[in-house]
Order: sequence, then structure tokens, then C-alpha cells
Amino acid sequence: MLMAGLEQATTGSVHCLGADMTALDEDALARFRRDRMGVVFQSFHLIPTMTALENVAVPLELAGRDDAFERAAEELERVGLAARRDHYPAQLSGGEQQRVALARAAAPRPALFLADEPTGNLDGSTGAAIMDLLFSLRDAHGATLVLVTHAPELAARCDRTLSLTDGQLQRTAEAAE
Repeated sequence: MLMAGLEQATTGSVHCLGADMTALDEDALARFRRDRMGVVFQSFHLIPTMTALENVAVPLELAGRDDAFERAAEELERVGLAARRDHYPAQLSGGEQQRVALARAAAPRPALFLADEPTGNLDGSTGAAIMDLLFSLRDAHGATLVLVTHAPELAARCDRTLSLTDGQLQRTAEAAE
């Protein structure tokens, strides 16, 4: 994911939220992601030895937030997991794990959500619920959502869609205003 600075561009530059991602070192990229982006992957990337609450609080603690656990609890409530906050990832279903990942991405109140195949590991109905939740979080936080998907039904929900074909980026549709 070039936009998040998780992969390096081999040529050219990548600009995101006013920053040249290709000019930032690893520490600056990590701070930029922590402060400005909420990233959600197909794999949940939860820390197995931490509870749901602790997993959501991690980026807030790293940012030095005094209210890390209070905000983490709020986000778990927002995604419907307040009652599961003390459970470990292995005690949660795939859909619940992805909701914890969404809460973790939303907790810092990012300007940008990046979601890379966020429903790829989920069944159809759970995936649809996760996408409803992701769009809801985007709206609640006034953020931009960049969604990478192979699912046409998810792409159809977006305001604008782009297609990457044979290395070429093409605009395929834009919502009517």
C-alpha cells in the first residue's frame, strides 16, 4: 500500500494528506499513519495476547493519549462490542475481530481510512455488516475512505471508483451529485 507508506514506490512520488510519503523515513511514516490514517486489512492484525480493549487502545497509548482506554471503550461501543471488550482475539469470531480492527483504526479520529480488502476473510453477510460499519465510521468521523476491493457490490457503494488494469489507473465511475 503505497498511500500508507507500507510499500515504497520504485519511481515517482506518492502524496497523501499533503505529505510526500516517499520523502518520509520509517519513523515519520509510522507517526503519520498513527496520527492521520486508520488502516484496516483483510487480516485483522490484532495482538493475540491483548484484549479487544487493549488492541484498540494501543495506537492511542503510542500517541501519548491520556484517554486511550476511555476512547477505546467508546469505539468498541460504537462497533457493538462493548460486552466483548475483555475478550482476546482467539475468543472472538472473524467478524468480531474485524470490528475490533475497525475500532482500532477509528479511535485516533483519522482524516483518512484505508481499507484493503476488509471483507476478504469474512462470509457474505458478515462482510456486508462490516462494510456498513466502515461507511458509518467514515461518516461519524468526517473522514475520507479509500477502499481496495475486488467486489463490485462494494465498489458500487463508493462515491468514485478507479480501476487498476495492467498497471494503469482508470476512472470507471463517479456518483451523481
